[in-house]
Amino acid sequence: MFLEFKKQVTSALGDALASLGFQVDDLGLEASQHADIASKVAFRLAAQAKQNPKELAERIAEAIILPDDSLIGKVTTAGPYINIDASRDYIDETVLRIRQEEDGFGGGFCEGRILLEHTSANPNGPLHVGHIRNSIIGDTLKRVLMRAGYDVETQYYVNDMGRQIAIVSWALSQFEFDTTKKPDHAIADVYIKANAELTENPDKVSEIDSRMQLVEKGDEATIKSFDEAVSFAVDGIKETLLRMNVEHDSFPYESGFIHSGAVSRIVEEIKATGRTEIDKGALVVDLSDYGFEKTLVIQRSDGTSLYTTRDLAYHEWKGERADRMIDVLGADHKLISGQLKATLNAIGKREPEIVIFEFVSLPEGSMSTRRGKFISADELLDQIEKQAYTEVDKRRPEMPDEFKKEVARNVGIGAVRYDIVKVSPEKSTVFNWEEALDFEKQGGPFIQYSHARACNILKKAEEDGLWDSSRPIDPSLLVEDTEVDLIKKMASFDSVIEASARELKPNSIAIYARELAESFNQFYRFVPVINAEEEELRDVRLGLVDCARIVLANTLDTLGIAAPESM
Repeated sequence: MFLEFKKQVTSALGDALASLGFQVDDLGLEASQHADIASKVAFRLAAQAKQNPKELAERIAEAIILPDDSLIGKVTTAGPYINIDASRDYIDETVLRIRQEEDGFGGGFCEGRILLEHTSANPNGPLHVGHIRNSIIGDTLKRVLMRAGYDVETQYYVNDMGRQIAIVSWALSQFEFDTTKKPDHAIADVYIKANAELTENPDKVSEIDSRMQLVEKGDEATIKSFDEAVSFAVDGIKETLLRMNVEHDSFPYESGFIHSGAVSRIVEEIKATGRTEIDKGALVVDLSDYGFEKTLVIQRSDGTSLYTTRDLAYHEWKGERADRMIDVLGADHKLISGQLKATLNAIGKREPEIVIFEFVSLPEGSMSTRRGKFISADELLDQIEKQAYTEVDKRRPEMPDEFKKEVARNVGIGAVRYDIVKVSPEKSTVFNWEEALDFEKQGGPFIQYSHARACNILKKAEEDGLWDSSRPIDPSLLVEDTEVDLIKKMASFDSVIEASARELKPNSIAIYARELAESFNQFYRFVPVINAEEEELRDVRLGLVDCARIVLANTLDTLGIAAPESM
């Protein structure tokens, strides 16, 4: 709804400037504490107009003409700023649209096809805490982009032929595989044993090199052993992802780009640019004119390709199938992702948009699968669900055990997802499960509880015969400050989605969710709803509670967090 208001502001302000003989590309629109939106365009035009910015702002404001049905209500100035407030129609129309559009409210204004790659952890063990920020950022971005209106396909790019997978394949031939364990955890066990063995007996490393050469040459027995190792790990990883409410649409395999000839083709395309040279037997790409001192190796001295080479082929393939490509990558991929983009640019191929995130850790410290020093995502989720159950049991001791378990599951996953995504991707963070689960703090459980509170209010009113969702309401009766503030906060949902989709910053949705929940609680704290003196006023306030329920549910869904009706 706010996007429509902003569009009208842009049009009205643009027309006013044109009538005064001005033309400017940027109207300087920004958020303001003093109005619903403000413009500092008078600053930008002062020199051109040879007029004081304050006087120019007043002149522009006077030239703004509003139609009768405009969403713009009042235009004033404060020094050089032009302050623009929404009309009463904006308030009323927001309430009516939320009730009409329900789960469709706040989106559907973009179009285009996007391929979004995230997680893509090596299948040599389970996801650990260091991986889940990638998964949660990626899945939240998918939800943001889909709500905005894009057709989004999420992909998990499976490394099924690198050195680590060769080690896992070799490990399965050397050590017993524990079939009683979750398969990705059992893979980690043999992988750790294999690394220890290779450290003690370096002469066996040649067996790993041999496997890598054989798989690239298409040796069926070796390929089969690699496939077996990867499938065990990927099955377990999928299970963990689903537990976090994360689901990928497809799992393209690296090896597919070798077998299809795509890797060989892209190597030839790169050679044709004249950028390649041989360095110590390896084929490297000179990207110095793109600002990279270090060359990019695309073929080893033994003729085998690298992960980067196959990644280039993968991106060429993706670029032919979508309008945009987005990769979610850890900070350790900054250099290689920059080289990848430069190489694709050099051969005239579409480049991906890269979302780089800093790492998440636990107070216990850093993690490494190879050394066997990690806390798996499964262990973290088990721990947080157990603690969430304790909190639910404390608050709702009278409820059956199944209810407590379901709420604990929803609250636990919600706490993890919210706490991870609330921090801007480029900032590192330490995940503290005790703080994440604190019901008193404004985190995931607080937002879920706000939704449950709205549901409970409506349920009680319905049981008492006071609420019928099909009955029309009159939004013009909602005039209290907390009522109007809540409506305006809900109206801005589409604007937050648009900005998050444009900037690829999912943390803005988390911030909005917290502010929306607080705005709803402020309204309910200061305004009587079920106990309103007049029936018509009670009806419209219950309608506003229903609107809050809808937008809170939409926001939680965008965050990939369950919206429980009772907690």
